[in-house]
Amino acid sequence: MKESQFVHLRQREWAAWDCWLDEPAERRREGRGGQAAITPGDLPSAYRRLCHDLSLARDRRYSSALTDLLQQRVLAAHQRVYGARRRLRGHWLEFLTGGLPDLARREWRVVLAAVALLFIPMLATLGLLQIYPDGVYYLMPPEHVARYESMYSPEAEQLGYQPQRQAARQLTMLAFYISHNVQIDFQCFAGGLVFGLGSVFFLVYNGLMIGATAGHLTQMGFIETFWGFVAGHSAPELIGIVFSGAAGLRIGNALIAPGRLRRVDALKEAAREAVRLLYGAALLTFSAAFIEALWSPHRALPFGLKIGAGLTLWCALLAYFLLAGRGRGRRARAARSH
Repeated sequence: MKESQFVHLRQREWAAWDCWLDEPAERRREGRGGQAAITPGDLPSAYRRLCHDLSLARDRRYSSALTDLLQQRVLAAHQRVYGARRRLRGHWLEFLTGGLPDLARREWRVVLAAVALLFIPMLATLGLLQIYPDGVYYLMPPEHVARYESMYSPEAEQLGYQPQRQAARQLTMLAFYISHNVQIDFQCFAGGLVFGLGSVFFLVYNGLMIGATAGHLTQMGFIETFWGFVAGHSAPELIGIVFSGAAGLRIGNALIAPGRLRRVDALKEAAREAVRLLYGAALLTFSAAFIEALWSPHRALPFGLKIGAGLTLWCALLAYFLLAGRGRGRRARAARSH
């Protein structure tokens, strides 16, 4: 194939690459001047074709001008694609080391509201059932109460959820806990779309259910089995629920009180912060599921060790959210003031 034919055959896609490389990030999905666009879904195959074009141009000894242009495109595309990945990794590291706790402190109103909606019903129910044990049946059907009693009975071989298939017990338990925790988080977050009422409902509901379970089993004397089981994963799981509920409340507040913005614009603005809170909730939820499946069920671990590990994790997470990233937040506010 002659060089002119090769250029005519491939120049449309090369022009699309030039467009993609020149455009800012928010406009890279658009073509320009009727040219084909390099879309995110087509990026891997398009990059392979571009590298193949360079290889063909070298093998067929096309002009150095064409070969140099193709090499420049390949290098620029490589830098753009893999440089973006490095920036993404850096962004996540920055989010974990300071961005998430700084966000939680900036959104303290909805976080504190979610804490109250979850923990007040939980602690009130736990305390009330020590005085009136039969009150658990107003909140749970008898079959659920009996199931929890069997799960945390001192005679139970392994604590918590018991999969029917024992061959892959830990993997099955991990999948169950991830699914269960994600469902709770999603309900608390998605409920914010109903002007925050759904988030309020699911936070209070989960507080009542957790408090009823803890109160009933405590009243029965299942201290070591139940509290030893929940101690290790309680901090990331409950804080994850709080963050999911806070994200939903953030959405609901934008719908109820959009201020001077149009409601749809207020929702978009709130969603940016709410989704970042949800990222934090997801990280906490997944870590809680791993602890719940791999650490919490083991009867051989001493009760004191489980309680100590749980308290240590609570202190570590609270210190992280209260203290981490404070310098970052001050620098960001100083930059905005200038």
